[in-house]
Amino acid sequence: LVRSALSLPCRVVHTSGKMAFVAGLPVTSGSSVSLKKSASCKISEKTFFGASVQRAEPKEGQTATFVYAAPQMVATPPKPAKQFDMLRDGVKKPASETLLTPRFYTTDFEELANFKMEANLDEIQAINQEFRTDYNKEHFVRDADFDKNWDSIDGETRQLFVEFLERSCTAEFSGFLLYKEIARRLKTRNPVLAEGFELMSRDEARHAGFLNKALGDFNMQLDLGFLTKNRSYTFFKPKYILYATYLSEKIGYWRYITIFRHLEKNPEHRIYPIFKFFDNWCQDENRHGDFMDALLRANSDMITDSASRWWSRFFLLSVFATMFLNDTQRFGFYASIGLDAREYDIEVIRRTNKSAGKLFPCILNVDHPEFFKIMDVAAAANKKAVEIGGEEIPSALKKLKQAPHVATIASCMARLFFMKPIDTMSTWGTMIA
Repeated sequence: LVRSALSLPCRVVHTSGKMAFVAGLPVTSGSSVSLKKSASCKISEKTFFGASVQRAEPKEGQTATFVYAAPQMVATPPKPAKQFDMLRDGVKKPASETLLTPRFYTTDFEELANFKMEANLDEIQAINQEFRTDYNKEHFVRDADFDKNWDSIDGETRQLFVEFLERSCTAEFSGFLLYKEIARRLKTRNPVLAEGFELMSRDEARHAGFLNKALGDFNMQLDLGFLTKNRSYTFFKPKYILYATYLSEKIGYWRYITIFRHLEKNPEHRIYPIFKFFDNWCQDENRHGDFMDALLRANSDMITDSASRWWSRFFLLSVFATMFLNDTQRFGFYASIGLDAREYDIEVIRRTNKSAGKLFPCILNVDHPEFFKIMDVAAAANKKAVEIGGEEIPSALKKLKQAPHVATIASCMARLFFMKPIDTMSTWGTMIA
């Protein structure tokens, strides 16, 4: 890959209101970029992709001119991927569990069996009928586009792509396990509810299997049975299971459809054929979210009591922060399909937040000028904590070094949580039974 300083991918980004750095959008040699945020930015010389970037110290409203000292025009080999840990030949060891990895859930099945549905039974049954129709029954069939050697996706891009497939597969499989167990436990107690969860588990299993098959194209797969037995399970009461799964399904919809629409317009960035399936795929996610929506409306006290405003903010922030902190660690994956990870996340968060306003009594003010600046600070702290986590030092020392960065993340989350939300209950009209 030949690096040229004449067209370096750059974008002014502000962190903590003091430092500016480059990443993301194209700025050519000698270009000027307006500094719209922060009173002043101390800008020093920095090396980026092998080019020396000399910068001034502008104030707000002024411009920074980037002058590139072109590096020697040589072929730079792609960054090699780290070796994956394997359980056995051809079977990848699951990624270590952290606060940001997909979680497995369990719940109070007795309480769920006694859920009221009469207030919204017609809508629940209509959604069940859509599930029975199974619009995607013939969709997840691998075609000839998969029949090739995928060694062309190599180096760090291959590593990040495998991580994307693994995280997606694990998340879909987590949904399958939860929905399947709910269906099994409720089969005789609440057959209407059980049927909905059974049919959703069918979809999630189909998604997980398709993703695991894609991992096979990179010479590895996950042992889903091993995951079932060895993963930690988080207990949530049914109300919070519905909050969490509603948001995970809706944000899944916006993630998939945003990537699909981008690649539909820019097919040269479709580096692997799985992305062609995201259009119909995301409709499964949307229908699943609608099912959770219908259940919460049938038990409207869960979204209208005094605590619901706090829980709405908590789950929205949890889902958004998890995605943002994860994706900003994987800038290279999104760049490989022609997306800016940060801009992609902002788009998905805004759309998911707006969708949630149709159900939750309040939503986050993601258009507040400080919202994503605070997210950036949290993401930078998380990146540092992850880097320290990879150091070969004693565990106690590692935790000590990570502590200030963890504290920064916690402080950022608190600031975002207590930021004045946007009331949406007044816009519901007669939607709530």
